[in-house]
Amino acid sequence: MTGTLSPYPAGDVPEREPIRVALVDDQQLVRGGFKMLINSQPDLTVVAEAGDGAQAVRVLAQVPADVVLMDVRMPGMDGIEATAKLLERAAAQPQGSADPGMRVVVLTTFDLDEYALSAIRAGASGFLLKDAPPEELLEAIRTVHRGDAVIAPSTTRRLLDHVAPLLREPTPEVSRHAASVDTLTPREREVFTLIAGGLSNPEIAAMLFLSEATVKTHVGHILAKLGARDRVQAVVIAYETGIVAP
Repeated sequence: MTGTLSPYPAGDVPEREPIRVALVDDQQLVRGGFKMLINSQPDLTVVAEAGDGAQAVRVLAQVPADVVLMDVRMPGMDGIEATAKLLERAAAQPQGSADPGMRVVVLTTFDLDEYALSAIRAGASGFLLKDAPPEELLEAIRTVHRGDAVIAPSTTRRLLDHVAPLLREPTPEVSRHAASVDTLTPREREVFTLIAGGLSNPEIAAMLFLSEATVKTHVGHILAKLGARDRVQAVVIAYETGIVAP
C-alpha cells in the first residue's frame, strides 16, 4: 500500500515534520483501518484516537493535532459539538502555539447531510465520504492542512446542492453573510464565485488571466471580509446568499 499511495519516490522522506492526524470515531475497526492507511505515508502520522466527542476534546487538550478526522454521529457528545469545542479552544490559543492551525474534516454519508452541514457551520474545514477511495482520504488530509482548497469539490458541490434548501433558511447569520458579500469588489465577487464552484487558485488564475499571487491576495481579502475560516466556509456562504444555486 505504501508504494502505490505514497506521493514520494521510494526512499525519499520529506524533511518537514509529518502532519499530525487525530481519529475520532466510535467504531474501532474504522479507526484501525484509517490508522493503518495514514501511517503508511511518510508525511502523515496518527497521534491520537478517540471513540466519542467528549474523549476527543479531552485527548486533544493534551496531544496537539493538525488535522482531525471527525465522525458525526457518536454516542454522548457528537461530532458537531466536539468540532465546535475543539475549534473554539484552538482559536483562543496564542499565535505560534500548536493548536490554532487545527483543521477538522467531517466523515459523513449522504444520509447524514444535515449533520455534516451543522459540523461545517461549526467550523469544520470540509467533509469526506466514509467510503471514499484511500487516495482521496489521504489527499483530503494534505489539502485541508494546506488550507488552500476545498476538499473534493465534486463531493462538496453534490452535498451542498442536496441541502441547499436548509442553507437558504433566513437567519441572522445569513443576513450578516449577505451584508458581507455586498462589501466585495467586482473582482473579488468574481473570484468568490469561482471559489464557490470548487476551482483552485491556479485554475482561477488561468480563467481570469491573473497571476497565482494576485489570486491568493484576492482570496485572502475575500475570506477576511466574509469572516470565513477557509474556502469551505466561503462556499457555504455562497450557497446561503444565492451566489451559487444548485
